[in-house]
Amino acid sequence: MPILGAGELRDIPPAFGPHVNLKSADFAEAKSFRGSDHIVGTYYFYWYDTPTKDHILDGDGTDALTTHPPTLEGLSWKSVAWHRRQLEDMMAAGIDVVLPVFWGAPSEQSTKAHLHWSYEGLPPLVQAREELLRAGQQPPRIGLFYDTSTLRHNAWGEHLDLTTPRGREWFYATVRDFFSLIPPKHWAMIDDKPIVLLYSASFAKAHDQSVVEHLRAEFPKQFGGRVPWLAREVSWRVKADSVVAWGGALGLKNPGGVAAVGPGYDHSAVPGRTPLIVDRRGGAFYEEQWLKLLRRPVNFVMVETWNEWHEGTDVAESKEYGRRYIELTRKYSDLFKQGWRPPWPKGPYSDAKSVSIALGATNREAGLKQIDNEDGQTTPAVFSERTARAVKPAPAQGRYIYFTVDDSFKASDTTAFKLEVECFDAAPGTLSVEFDGSDESAPFSGAYTRAPESVRLAGSKMWRTAQFTLKDAKFGNGQNRGADFRLVIETPEFAVGKATLTR
Repeated sequence: MPILGAGELRDIPPAFGPHVNLKSADFAEAKSFRGSDHIVGTYYFYWYDTPTKDHILDGDGTDALTTHPPTLEGLSWKSVAWHRRQLEDMMAAGIDVVLPVFWGAPSEQSTKAHLHWSYEGLPPLVQAREELLRAGQQPPRIGLFYDTSTLRHNAWGEHLDLTTPRGREWFYATVRDFFSLIPPKHWAMIDDKPIVLLYSASFAKAHDQSVVEHLRAEFPKQFGGRVPWLAREVSWRVKADSVVAWGGALGLKNPGGVAAVGPGYDHSAVPGRTPLIVDRRGGAFYEEQWLKLLRRPVNFVMVETWNEWHEGTDVAESKEYGRRYIELTRKYSDLFKQGWRPPWPKGPYSDAKSVSIALGATNREAGLKQIDNEDGQTTPAVFSERTARAVKPAPAQGRYIYFTVDDSFKASDTTAFKLEVECFDAAPGTLSVEFDGSDESAPFSGAYTRAPESVRLAGSKMWRTAQFTLKDAKFGNGQNRGADFRLVIETPEFAVGKATLTR
């Protein structure tokens, strides 16, 4: 490889796979879902390889997995038999679409780095699916989960700006390379458009609508006139065919396009991370997320994930849980496709006019629950002889206090609420509220809709009550850690004694 001068960029190589410059005849055996179909998909991590121990052991030789496959024998992205077993189990779970997590990028075509699995693992997956088709089976169709972390982390060390010609071409080439490895008969499509789901926009240096329009213009030229069916992750500020939110393993994400559910989360085996565990509770957590989805369904749901054993989000067969989550996924995927709507849970707040929480060393919850998050840490405090919780400083982050609303209070069709916050005015600044609402122009497809009021704090050292209007609220647990709303705190010192939410 020639040595490049400062600022000189390598050429983006041609398509990696052979299935390009397609004609109509190449789609003779292709099938497509309709936009009205109920579709269940899953994210498929195929980067494991027992012979080399890739993604099985960490660099220091320790176990890289939090949960574990039932056996390591035959486990490899290179193995047709291993892929076939996964596809067979997905069929048993009622999965319609499998989205391999693709870390391919133009930079990775010329490297023998560990990311090579992205390319090498797809032909065995295709062969496994072909074998099942020949056996008269209907295995999941294959779509793309574009892991956009390659926009920042890649073998060429580039940080891609998707508003530039270079960035737009890189983005398109990554999508192109994936589908060039998949014959069209195996594509997962909606209304004859191949499915592409995006990961977070945070890895791009910058982005705008032009990157989507470039993809839509260039893809048909090499793929028989087809245009991708693109679901943007909620962090993307673009227009697309749909929207999806990452994080369903932590709790239902339902931004109104593609929903996501998962069994829980535990990345204990991943080095260098702050501990985060969402307990599976023997499957009860997973069932609760499905039931929430079924009460407010969309047409497409992603199971997060099939087999991300590092982060313990797997529903595949495992040493720890056997086939329990395959069986649960089948149960709820069947109910989802049947259009079954479970009743809202009856609870103490089903007919209540309001719910509240009094905060202190031990919060007194009456339909509201306060949740700590990395950007919303609190500590018990006392001001003017009254107990409260004070917000902790969060370096390089915003300062928030998060709350969830009891599901039984959400049962009515009410979407307009009044929020009263009893707070201690400790220092000058402002207090605002962001709630999981219906404003698609708000961040994360409305999950952080801003209430119209912004309350000025004067630093009076007195208790006061602030009021906010929450109109068209969804309260779909769309915020961090499944919260429904949060206080936005722009002052160096602040404490809350009570919050009351009224229909």
